[in-house]
Amino acid sequence: MKSSSSIIASVILGLVIVVTAWIVGAAYRYKFKSMQTITVNGNAKKDFESDLVKWSATFSRKNFELSAASAQLATDRDLVREFLVQQGVKAGEIRFEAVNIAKDFEYHTDGKGNGYNTFSGYTLSQTVSLESKDLNKVDNASREISTLISKGIELSSSTPNYYYSKLEDLKLELISQASKNAHQRANNIATESNAELGNLVKADLGIFQITGQNDNEEYSSGGVFNTTSRKKTANITVRASYLSN
Repeated sequence: MKSSSSIIASVILGLVIVVTAWIVGAAYRYKFKSMQTITVNGNAKKDFESDLVKWSATFSRKNFELSAASAQLATDRDLVREFLVQQGVKAGEIRFEAVNIAKDFEYHTDGKGNGYNTFSGYTLSQTVSLESKDLNKVDNASREISTLISKGIELSSSTPNYYYSKLEDLKLELISQASKNAHQRANNIATESNAELGNLVKADLGIFQITGQNDNEEYSSGGVFNTTSRKKTANITVRASYLSN
């Protein structure tokens, strides 16, 4: 028969094993519970209108004589400036780029099939550009400038590009709204699951996207930055993870 001391030792050892197992189990349960998270995507978007427009057009002249082509181009430049001012564009917003000069050649072949080039004249071209906050006047000017073609000016006009000067402020506003939206979604999930929403443990900012309003543009992994639409929509997402108790 075992002595009383042996029995006591066995009982104590058994209690130690039970208590240790309970502590380990409790610690595991606490760890498992504390590591549970709720991950959601918060979203925010806003419609806005551009407040800055950039536009350009290029006109050119060709002549065998460089001086004659230069004189013709200077006349065209004066007509373009006069037209834009008549459209209400401020003279300080009109910018003429440097004149580009190109020597043109025509390719020929002789009776033996040998090829050669002959000089066909000088082509001089110049670009006029505008940057203004008066979008209506620049829009009208870009549409009407083709009337200068009737005066003999060889001219090609680009499509106006529209920008927003307070873009950084808009980004910060949408990030705040997307973060609040993410927190609200996570809180709703926690409430419906009879849990308590804990602290934020991780947040990742999505790509800032700017699309034209009602243009059905697709988002891109590198971000979309629409410049052709005057009215735009900005969108951003925030992916957030919260502890769930």
